[in-house]
Amino acid sequence: MTTRRPSAARTARLLAATAVLGGLIAGTAAPALAAAPERTALRTTVRETAPATVTVTGNGRASAAPDLAILSVGVEATRPTAKAAMAAQTTAAERVLDVLHGQGIADRDIRTDNLSLTPVYTQNKEGDSKVTGYQAGQSFSVKVRDLDRTGQVIGAVNDAKKDAGRINGVVFDVADPSALRAKAREAAYQDAYDKAAQHARLSGHRLGRLVSLSEGESVRPGPGPAPEVSADEPTVPLAPGEIEEQVTVSAVYELI
Repeated sequence: MTTRRPSAARTARLLAATAVLGGLIAGTAAPALAAAPERTALRTTVRETAPATVTVTGNGRASAAPDLAILSVGVEATRPTAKAAMAAQTTAAERVLDVLHGQGIADRDIRTDNLSLTPVYTQNKEGDSKVTGYQAGQSFSVKVRDLDRTGQVIGAVNDAKKDAGRINGVVFDVADPSALRAKAREAAYQDAYDKAAQHARLSGHRLGRLVSLSEGESVRPGPGPAPEVSADEPTVPLAPGEIEEQVTVSAVYELI
């Protein structure tokens, strides 16, 4: 049996076809390799912790001698009818205002705080109530800027009001409280800072920045009772003492 060998020309053609096929396969695989996604590095998320804080309350006080007295003066009258009650109240109020003007009190220092008219009820034997009259009243706020004359003004008002009026109270104050309040605020802030610094030291931290600061209502003096004085008493002895302003602040500091 005779075996036929491929000719040289045929062998060359087979090699050329193999080369072309290999090139096609390589060209097809290259884009796929190029399009393969790159390996993404593993990312570790670190959660940032909020800094520690301390919240403190600071209290501050400041005091000064008063330079102003404020009187609460009231007049009232009871009559069978509303019209008569209002007329009597008006007469009493005008009398008090004349006395105040005579004591050197300016109009800007006299203010009506309240004006009222209310029925007066009387209960009979059967337990029924009926209106038997009306009571009219008016109250004034009076500023006395010369403290040495406060007692004299009170005595003059008592002499003028008779049984139709009353002095409800007296309070001493400062005409301009802004400077006193500023001193109390500084003391309150320093108190809050000192407390926060102590907390930082006790907890092994250092005191960081101020995060927030708020101020509460400042405390002002309230009216005190005024003594009843007989009409023939020319002056009333008074002790003004000192006026105190109180301020409270709330502060938040970082601890580092």
